[in-house]
Amino acid sequence: MTNKDPNINANLFAKLAERDNVDQVEFDHFRQFLEDACGISLGDNKQYLVTNRMRRLMDDNKITSFTDLIRTLKSGSNRKLKDDVIDAMTTNETFWFRDVYPYDYLKNTLFPQFMSGNNKMLGPVRIWSAACSSGQEPYSISMMVEEYRQKNMGALMRPIQIVATDLSATILEQARKGEYDKLSVTRGLSNERLERFFDKTQDANWRIKPLLRDRIDFRPINLMDSYAALGKFDIVFCRNVLIYFNADLKRQILQKIHASLKPQGILYLGSSEGLAGAADLFEMVRCDPGILYKAL
Repeated sequence: MTNKDPNINANLFAKLAERDNVDQVEFDHFRQFLEDACGISLGDNKQYLVTNRMRRLMDDNKITSFTDLIRTLKSGSNRKLKDDVIDAMTTNETFWFRDVYPYDYLKNTLFPQFMSGNNKMLGPVRIWSAACSSGQEPYSISMMVEEYRQKNMGALMRPIQIVATDLSATILEQARKGEYDKLSVTRGLSNERLERFFDKTQDANWRIKPLLRDRIDFRPINLMDSYAALGKFDIVFCRNVLIYFNADLKRQILQKIHASLKPQGILYLGSSEGLAGAADLFEMVRCDPGILYKAL
């Protein structure tokens, strides 16, 4: 049956228009909340992005306007809503072996250096995957560990520990589970590695083998907070993350990462990212192709 009452239809359209419309003041309040909560800095003219990502959340929580959404977020009365908003606004675009060279250099150059005769008594090699998203980065690192280990069977090896962190509790749980659909495993993963490092599930997904998953410690962390509880690292992957922060936060994060690295520790950034005012803390090293940064 079609509802022909013009008043009801008019009210419905008015509510939808109110929900989907963000004026400049509301947008400024929203992006200030997001920056205070997790450091993400939204550029100007991103109202459409905000409305597109908030629409379902607002419907699920029966919130009819951005004014009410912002008021609820600022009140701190709904922690789940806050987490859901951050999840929705966090870009979790990732794939296996992104840019390739960081992983090749890790396996072919850094691992041999860390496993050399002078280093075998120094305890475990510790690697941090910051902003690990749905897990492709730390699992790619773990595959490199396994490939190096199998290539050097019989050699005395230092243990390798991987810590993977993310702001989003939802995406972190997905990463911890280590299960991916057919589309996800085609993005940067060869058929040989798929067959070697994954098990097929009954619902036609692929699950990472326990040997690789057990090497990784998944933890929630906000890059704006302290990293002291994570300990010191030999290598940090913080790739394609800093582009979402303003210049001051980038510099602060790089300073804290530097403090979390052991002497001469290695930092990987994304191919489009730089040191953002912290160049005095690192030495650039060319990998041919690509670059990494060594802590001074």
